[in-house]
Amino acid sequence: MKINLAQLKKGQKAIIEDFDIDLVPLKLLEMGCLPGNEVQLLQVAPMGDPLYMIVNDSHLAIRKETAHAIEVIISNER
Repeated sequence: MKINLAQLKKGQKAIIEDFDIDLVPLKLLEMGCLPGNEVQLLQVAPMGDPLYMIVNDSHLAIRKETAHAIEVIISNER
């Protein structure tokens, strides 16, 4: 089942499938937010934004708005 990155639950792992290139900053692509890489949601800020996660062994904080543009598939469903 494809969902977007913002829909992951804390601790859940997923594989990046696709993203809207116009909505994802180049800096995230350089840090490993690329199709085929695994992502794990570690923490959500108290107001729900940003999301703190691990992507390609890098710890990142991603705005919820950006996370909606990144499609993932939950790892155990692949």
